[in-house]
Amino acid sequence: MSELVTLARPYAVAAYKRASETGTADQWSTHLAFLSAVMADQRMQAAASNPKVRREALVKAFLALCEGRLDSEGQNFLRLLIENNRLSLVGSIAELFEQYRAEHEGYINVDVATAYELTPGEKTKLTKTLNKVLGKEARLKVSVDKNLIGGVYIRAGDRVIDASVRGQIERLAKSLWN
Repeated sequence: MSELVTLARPYAVAAYKRASETGTADQWSTHLAFLSAVMADQRMQAAASNPKVRREALVKAFLALCEGRLDSEGQNFLRLLIENNRLSLVGSIAELFEQYRAEHEGYINVDVATAYELTPGEKTKLTKTLNKVLGKEARLKVSVDKNLIGGVYIRAGDRVIDASVRGQIERLAKSLWN
């Protein structure tokens, strides 16, 4: 995994630098998310990694598939990835791009898993608390995970806050066995 990030980093840096210069970070985010979704398909991965497929044919096929979804810079970026045999990295490139964007714009994406749906008031309160704790604007992506039993599981970058009942039970069991 770290090898993929190492290979993807220069492309993500270049894309973010270009997006910053032109004020098109939203467009770049959309383009990279779309390309990531396309490459998540196993058939597309197989086609992109097939050494028998000529690069020109691959570029032509991908541009046809992405018609109307990529501007000229997005198309050029796609060509660059195909020519350098790096199309499989687009998911990692998109993740790194979003990290650079969040860091530069002063926010952090936070994944929150809860046992039950949060009310709007609970979301607001949690957002305010995370803003203070993290020192940045927290942008929540909330999902429901019934396996948590109760409480919340929060992931913000490399920080994890496990305030779930399941996590407490696991920690209790671990302490009893040690």
